[in-house]
Amino acid sequence: MTNKLDIFTPLTGAIGLKNRIAMAPMTRSRAIGNIPNDLMALYYKQRASAGLIVTEGTAPSPNALGYARIPGIYSEEQIKAWKKVTAGVHSENGKIFLQMMHTGRVSHKANLSEGGTTLAPSAISADGDMWTDSIGMQKTDLPREMTSDEIKTAITEFAQGAANAIEAGFDGIELHGANGYLIEQFLNPYSNRRTDEYGGSIENRSRFVIEVAKAVIERIGAKKTGIRISPFNTFNGMPSYPETTDTYNYLVEELNKLKILYLHVVETTARKTEEGKSLIRNIREEFNGLLILNGGYNKESAEKALENEHADLISFGAIFISNPDLPGKLQNNLALTAPDPKTFYAATESGYVDYN
Repeated sequence: MTNKLDIFTPLTGAIGLKNRIAMAPMTRSRAIGNIPNDLMALYYKQRASAGLIVTEGTAPSPNALGYARIPGIYSEEQIKAWKKVTAGVHSENGKIFLQMMHTGRVSHKANLSEGGTTLAPSAISADGDMWTDSIGMQKTDLPREMTSDEIKTAITEFAQGAANAIEAGFDGIELHGANGYLIEQFLNPYSNRRTDEYGGSIENRSRFVIEVAKAVIERIGAKKTGIRISPFNTFNGMPSYPETTDTYNYLVEELNKLKILYLHVVETTARKTEEGKSLIRNIREEFNGLLILNGGYNKESAEKALENEHADLISFGAIFISNPDLPGKLQNNLALTAPDPKTFYAATESGYVDYN
């Protein structure tokens, strides 16, 4: 008789994890000057009981910053600072991947460092509200449509960012292809109105993310590369579109050929419809790597998903903010502390490293 698979079962194979619990990437806005600091090192070390930590979205270039106080991975100072974070997690026998996030049109110039520009596949605004430390709440900027050379530069920046992450001690990287940021802006035909080889057909709209993944793999290897996707996402001004299922089936097929380590699927919106549920099932069947599912799971629903082989890991988000040792609490059936959303993006240690 085989042992029942649960969220505390170690994961062996391409990456060894002490359990099946992943900490989802969450913007926390504590990187003053876009540089990781001791407070961030403590925050991640506190949560190293996770089988896998995926960091907050981290910019591979000055153009990618978007939000106030998010970290980067494009300068020597940033690489050096991240080494404190990875060393802390590894001292607790944890594994940590860096999520690389280019915000694209979800940006405001007040949040960019000198020389940064708001770029996107097309000059179409996300039309959202964006906090800036210098001038308060603002509407997101109208982006400038990327030239062919700027697309090539962005791909190179992702690849260099991945190499920088490995230098900084990370176990791998996750490309942020979800939640309406640059990669998903290329996938969606409403945010991507290009008429060149990066726009129009499903194949063309998928080209950017596939070329980014290939460039990253060339630098650090497929088994250190994951990607997060969010089929049917409408967050950050992303309209729904009829060929979503065909787009993601094609994308997953191409990523599967690259033998990347994992897909991290935000399924919150997808599982609201039969079409979405069917797509998630198909992704599980067709993708040969690890599958991480995310979307409001608790202990019981996470274990059911693993037991039914719907996923290999389950990632938890906000509840990890307020419960640093979430795996320990879940394993011992302890009460969970509710997070305080008012402190999610503050610049202080309150609501960051002071939870028990």
